[in-house]
Amino acid sequence: MTSTSHTVTPIRSLTLATLAACCVASVAHAAGYPEHPVTLIVPFPPAGTTDLIARHVAQALEKELGQAIVVENRAGAGGNVGMGALARAKADGYTIGLGTVGTQTINQFLYKDMPFDPQKDFLPIALAGTTPNVIAVNAKSDIKSLKDLIAKAKAAKDKPLSYASPGVGSSVHLTGAYLEDAAGITMLHVPFKGVSGSMPALIGGQVDILMDNLPSTLSQVKDGKNVRGIAVTGAQRDPSVPDIPTVAESGLPGFDVNAWFALYAPAGTPAGAMETLTTAAKKVLASDDLKQKLQQTSTQPGTLFGNDLVAFEKKERERWSKLITDKHIQSK
Repeated sequence: MTSTSHTVTPIRSLTLATLAACCVASVAHAAGYPEHPVTLIVPFPPAGTTDLIARHVAQALEKELGQAIVVENRAGAGGNVGMGALARAKADGYTIGLGTVGTQTINQFLYKDMPFDPQKDFLPIALAGTTPNVIAVNAKSDIKSLKDLIAKAKAAKDKPLSYASPGVGSSVHLTGAYLEDAAGITMLHVPFKGVSGSMPALIGGQVDILMDNLPSTLSQVKDGKNVRGIAVTGAQRDPSVPDIPTVAESGLPGFDVNAWFALYAPAGTPAGAMETLTTAAKKVLASDDLKQKLQQTSTQPGTLFGNDLVAFEKKERERWSKLITDKHIQSK
């Protein structure tokens, strides 16, 4: 009886050992992640719409993941500073970021030197939420509706109506440009560094119109003493201000513009961590608790994940790149 022996060469032995180690590491990562706090980069200042949404989502994710989510505000250059930091972060699942319509689909057409490529440097986790912008005027203004605004803008040839936004190239600025195109009017854009500057200018009479994300101005609009909301830019009225009509029902059919916010991880983040983060995001965004908190800030929870979010981004880039090119809008 003969016996057959199998000799394992050193090279084959090393290969098998390497494969075994990788498999063990992958399983361990999937099973143990996250093992310590996760940092959530917010590329805008505290107290703004992006920050408010980020903190609500972070609080919900903490409970689901069983680890603290540390919110880190890294503002600057229209969100490019913070998202640039995310692109350079270690791709281990412990640093994620909340990108926006601006950072992911607008800035690349405005800035010559981008610190990241929004299509290559990130992996999409989830659309966290969407919110309309609001068009508002001083409560003492004779502009009572969007029709009034359009009529007054067309009549004001020598001195165009002015509108405030959070900055040149912001999604709110582009909403104003989009409105000009749709209504066939021309207005004077006056950029500010956030609603903390633009709101006092509206109340003080330095500008005629304010445009901003609804959550940032919600308290003033609902109070009504100093500010009158005349239209929201989404396809439907917002439940938090049901008496304010949409732009579409105010005479511009088909007008539908929303700000949006989405969670991303650096490209190269392990599949196990991505699966954990995406699963957690799906669960919390469908929960009644987070829905209620987001809706209190006029934000609708997102329902897009992974490749569906990528397809949505592509359509948004096509829309905004055309407007930016046609209007010759540039960052300063």
